[in-house]
Amino acid sequence: MSSDTERVVTDVTARTSERGAATRVALLAAAREVFVTSGFAEAGVTDIVSRAEASVGSLYHHFSGKADLYLTLFDEFQERQTQRTKQAVHTARAGGESDPMRLFVAGARAYLEGCLAEREISALFLRGDGPPGFEVTMRDRLRQWAKRNAALFEGDEGALVVVLTGALAAAVSEVALSEDEHASRALADGVLTIIGQIRRP
Repeated sequence: MSSDTERVVTDVTARTSERGAATRVALLAAAREVFVTSGFAEAGVTDIVSRAEASVGSLYHHFSGKADLYLTLFDEFQERQTQRTKQAVHTARAGGESDPMRLFVAGARAYLEGCLAEREISALFLRGDGPPGFEVTMRDRLRQWAKRNAALFEGDEGALVVVLTGALAAAVSEVALSEDEHASRALADGVLTIIGQIRRP
């Protein structure tokens, strides 16, 4: 194959790949809008592809179906949340903080701020209107979260980590599902203040 032919093939492959990536992004954005507006159960694949200006075939090229779109949105949101909390803990440590409880509060604040910044999508995953089996995914995610929290306390304070993670999970639900952003922020601050006053056993 000549170098000119190789270059043409490479250019075509790159354009195809860019189009595919753009279609995937458009499908996820459309799915997010439709799920937030209609809920998972009522959302239709045709609504999603129409909003994305894509085809049903392109949806099934990138995703296995409606549930896959939902789970991908969830995974991407959780990844952003993980990055927010890791960055907050890193920043606190870089500022000289070493107390595990204060590091936990820094990460928890970042997580709650993420829920407030992305209220529609965070509420979507807490309404109980997800694909079959999604509650298992949520429980698994909560266990992973507890393990990350335990790492802050060097893994030796199981009861405390369960209490802290449970309290924060309840706060996340209240903050995400509240219609009143001001009240949500006040609640988040209040919960973090109380958590910060808990003394390690």
